[in-house]
Amino acid sequence: MTGQAAGPVWPAASPPPADAALAWDLHDVAELPQVRAELRRRAPGSDRDLHDQLILALDEMASNALRHGGGRVRAEVRLTRAAYLIEVSDQAASTPPAPAVGRDPSEGGLGLYLIAEMATAHGWYVRDDSKHVWALLPRG
Repeated sequence: MTGQAAGPVWPAASPPPADAALAWDLHDVAELPQVRAELRRRAPGSDRDLHDQLILALDEMASNALRHGGGRVRAEVRLTRAAYLIEVSDQAASTPPAPAVGRDPSEGGLGLYLIAEMATAHGWYVRDDSKHVWALLPRG
């Protein structure tokens, strides 16, 4: 992972339709350990590696929204026939997801690159004055 991409790492795009599964309204990064624990307990499916990827992606996306998005943050996991759809919204509608560029990996900021590599599809869009960032991870 170099932090350099040939095209947009996080393209403007809408997610596929999906059925509701789990959702959280978040206010602080201190809530994320509880979210991770609940997701580990309640996520559909039994593949631990896929659950670990799901938890990592949700944690990275929610953490970014809480640190950089401002306002109300909502994190959701929804289900398609073959994938988990993770979607996180925040109030920074005019600020697209921005993966770190030119930063030493030891300083962090590579979460969006990691999610983009794990996901079969990903993107972001604006609706009702909120930015929605999403990623589709296979359920196995």
